[in-house]
Amino acid sequence: MTENEHKLGLSIRTAEKEDVPLILEFVKGIAEFEKLSHLVTATEETLMESMFGEKPSAEVFFAELDGVPAGFTVFFHNFSTFGGKKGLYIEDIFVKPGFRGKGIGKAMFLRCVKLAKERNCGRMEWAVLDWNPARKFYEYFGAGLVEGWHIYRMNEDRFESSLKK
Repeated sequence: MTENEHKLGLSIRTAEKEDVPLILEFVKGIAEFEKLSHLVTATEETLMESMFGEKPSAEVFFAELDGVPAGFTVFFHNFSTFGGKKGLYIEDIFVKPGFRGKGIGKAMFLRCVKLAKERNCGRMEWAVLDWNPARKFYEYFGAGLVEGWHIYRMNEDRFESSLKK
């Protein structure tokens, strides 16, 4: 724990299997914030398997302020063929509305930076909606848009039709 976290009564802890209902609560919270609640299909069962099953796909940590869950971060490793190293991809950083402006997002982001450094990652990446004021937050730390690149996504409902083309 950093000195700043200690002063705030802030702790950051790794999620455990028993936290799956809390993880889902945070997933629904960020979806609501992003106006994307209609896209949430995750269940406690799918999260349990994906995060704590035989081959975990992602990791989660929580930020707690005076013992109260205030934020969460979901991340996983990707890989850069050009760099020949793994990277750390931040899927979500979310702080509940009543806890914003207290340095919690900063503490979680910097925890990701520290993890990326400890795990010898070649880079850290994440996506931010164009309207999200968090863009300025990330730019403050030196992050920038990747010029010339667009994020494409194919959801599972398109898998079958694409295989028929």
